[in-house]
Amino acid sequence: MPDVAQKQLSRRKRLSVRVRLLAIALLPTLVVLPVFLGLAMARWNSKFDSLLKSKANADLTIAHQYFSRILENSGERIDGLGKSAKFQNVVDRGDASALSKLLERRREELGLDFLYLVSGDGIVEAASPARARPPLSKDWPVIVKALNGIPATSIDIFENRDLAAISPDLAKRARLELIPTPNAVPSERKVEDRGMIVHTASPVRLPNVPAAALVGGLLLNQNLDFIDTINDLVYREASLPEGSRGTATLFLDDVRISTNVRLFENRRALGTRVSASVRERVLGEGTPWLDRAFVVNDWYISAYEPIVDSSGMRVGMLYVGFLEAPFTAAKLQTLAALILGFLIVTAGSIPVFLHWARGVFEPLERMTDTIGRVEQGDLGARTGSQGIGDEIARVAQHLDHLLDQVQERDRQLRSWNEELNSRVEERTRDLRMANRQLEETTRQLIMSEKLAAIGEITAGVAHEINNPIAVIQGNLEVLRMLLGTHADVAATEIRLIDEQVDRINQIVMKLLQFAKPDEYAGYDERHAPDDVISDCIPLVRHLLRKSEIDIVRKVGATRSILMSRTELQQVLINLLVNAIHAMPDGGTIILKTQNEDRAGQSGVTVEITDTGVGMPPDVVARIFNPFYTTKNRDGTGLGLSITQTLVTRQGGDIEVDSMQGKGTTFTVWLPETPEA
Repeated sequence: MPDVAQKQLSRRKRLSVRVRLLAIALLPTLVVLPVFLGLAMARWNSKFDSLLKSKANADLTIAHQYFSRILENSGERIDGLGKSAKFQNVVDRGDASALSKLLERRREELGLDFLYLVSGDGIVEAASPARARPPLSKDWPVIVKALNGIPATSIDIFENRDLAAISPDLAKRARLELIPTPNAVPSERKVEDRGMIVHTASPVRLPNVPAAALVGGLLLNQNLDFIDTINDLVYREASLPEGSRGTATLFLDDVRISTNVRLFENRRALGTRVSASVRERVLGEGTPWLDRAFVVNDWYISAYEPIVDSSGMRVGMLYVGFLEAPFTAAKLQTLAALILGFLIVTAGSIPVFLHWARGVFEPLERMTDTIGRVEQGDLGARTGSQGIGDEIARVAQHLDHLLDQVQERDRQLRSWNEELNSRVEERTRDLRMANRQLEETTRQLIMSEKLAAIGEITAGVAHEINNPIAVIQGNLEVLRMLLGTHADVAATEIRLIDEQVDRINQIVMKLLQFAKPDEYAGYDERHAPDDVISDCIPLVRHLLRKSEIDIVRKVGATRSILMSRTELQQVLINLLVNAIHAMPDGGTIILKTQNEDRAGQSGVTVEITDTGVGMPPDVVARIFNPFYTTKNRDGTGLGLSITQTLVTRQGGDIEVDSMQGKGTTFTVWLPETPEA
């Protein structure tokens, strides 16, 4: 019985191995690959359709450019005629007959359907054709502009009676019988007799006339040369696959008035109408159409755009497109070839996969039987073969158990060693960082203690000095009063005493401001740094003139900062005065502002650069220390210290970069004011 059970277990294992291997072999071919192929074909089909629409859009762009060029050329040629010497000579002579002949000749040369000269009071001075009576009852925008001195060209729609007044032939050419068209908007109209005109007017000068214009027009209805030229430009020979053809059409409203779309072999589809969906999109909404559309009797990849007249009204459409059927056929042929190729590859590969699978699961079955005998106690059982799979992994585990243990111990030792080194490096890095933070904190604490001590001493000394200064100033005034005019003998000495007492007052004020900056802070407001700089420059203008120093502004900041205007002016003036003192022989100060983010916070940077003598590194390291100065008796050593205090109190930062003989740059960064 145990042997029977073992055989049944072995048979189930073989079945499991075979099923899984067959599934592994056939799943990619019969499931994954078809799904992937289907997605790829859908993606390719979408991209193919997008490419066709892109081509239609490019074709429409070419047609639009040619159409626009027609308008420009018409305007340029009529404007050139109006400015020509021959035209002006005829006008100046006042010879109406010669003027009419000139207009007739030039109309034929320019290929226009009418050309006339009109004065500002609505009188037609001359016209071609000779009996033309142009419609002047309407206030055509192009003519109004020309009478105001501005050449203008646009598309305008003329009623049939207006065309007949110019020339009966024009009215006849414009008339088209409407042909019932599938998918078009239902309409009771039977005839389209309006004319789409390239309407051009150019200002001219007439003797004793305040304003005049030369007006010309070209009828586009049934203008087949025009539409065939567009078609030839867009769809040159061999630009489309065999069997496809390109078409171009000009619409008046939704009626084809000029087209190379064919109803039959030699009859153009003049008088047919566009489909309702295209009409609604292009003429109703004013947006281009880039998609497949039913054109007369077949489907085309189509591109339509609206045409507007001189009043801005949508009056027609410009269309280009190519036959969709050849592209659809090519697409279907490609898809069929892909599917056929897949079937051929699948039919040829499945037998190969089955053969490979059989070569794999047979050895695995032998290994499984060997493992069963080993588990029963036959430790000498061996398969004598190698393979890959779950069963192979189990055999390798039994055969190489000791080696696996040795390798595992070695791997664990190496892993522990790497982990230990990693932890030591991590702890060392943390210790270094903590040490740097401790040093920085200690330095800041020492500086804070120094500043606190200096502040207390300074405040006391400043208040003590104020009393004797007040006594000196008071007694000096009394002395002036007692001496009267005799004080003039010592006027120079008294003035010097006044100046020095005033200097002592200024020093005391700076000491107090350094010791108790909060008591001297102004009201914080939002400021644009460049506006404050503009206010500061006049305050140091007298110093600039003395040293022949130029100031160059580079405005780049668009953000605002929140700071007392007085304090910001004090910061900027301190830095400007230092820059001026650094250039006794003249030079240039560059004031640059720009937006800059620091540590994730938005702000504004103000750079003050001079071309002065510069500073050595040991001076740069000490310039922000209180009472340190390089100006000997002319400075107190508090200007930059107070400047640093004002900037840092606003959450900003001040930096200095200097090189001897090259100049110095102070960089002040202040945080941006949050919007209310």
